[in-house]
Amino acid sequence: MNNTTEKNNRVYICGRIVTDATFSHEVFGEGFYEFSVEVARLSGQTDVLPVTISERLMGGGMKKGDELCALGQFRSYNKLENGRSRLMLTVFVREILSTRPGRNPNSIVLSGYICKPPVYRTTPFNREIADLLIAVNRSYNKSDYIPTIAWGRNARFVRNLQVGDKVALSGRIQSREYQKKQPDDSFVTMTAYEVSVSKLATYEDDADFDIDEEFDLYSLPRLTDGEQLKG
Repeated sequence: MNNTTEKNNRVYICGRIVTDATFSHEVFGEGFYEFSVEVARLSGQTDVLPVTISERLMGGGMKKGDELCALGQFRSYNKLENGRSRLMLTVFVREILSTRPGRNPNSIVLSGYICKPPVYRTTPFNREIADLLIAVNRSYNKSDYIPTIAWGRNARFVRNLQVGDKVALSGRIQSREYQKKQPDDSFVTMTAYEVSVSKLATYEDDADFDIDEEFDLYSLPRLTDGEQLKG
């Protein structure tokens, strides 16, 4: 894996495992498992995030109630449900940490390209929001498609960006429940995952932009309405 794609997608989470591990898939004879991790926000609320981890990293096993502190990537894949393709997201663990490197237990740094026109709106309380879908390059000519949400000044800034613009951002991964209407007019509770943006920058050339200098994975500030670095 080259150094650029290593930097494009980095996640740090630290939380408590809240579901039993279930088998997900196998690659070259190595099994991968899934479970959910509850991660505290700095506000005191929590997010419950999907995690994928190899049996090698699990070692003797990880069980419900254990603490997990890990580095990885936020990855996407398509899953066929009821004849339709659905975008699924997971924190793919690449390294287990024995200590907490920072006080914020949930942080992410991404760099990629806008692949859909931004959707800007305001809430009934006049809070500005913009939705972005970011395509993040991965090794072996793969890409992850990451939904992100920007607030306040960042929302005003990104609403004028175009498909193909290159952006870098930092924030946290959040879970959000919503009600989805079924064909029989009943509703089912679903969970969406997205990156809540804290800082955002646009740039064109990797040689002129150092993502490590702009964004610190371990010590991101408390989230507010967001902070625009430059554009």
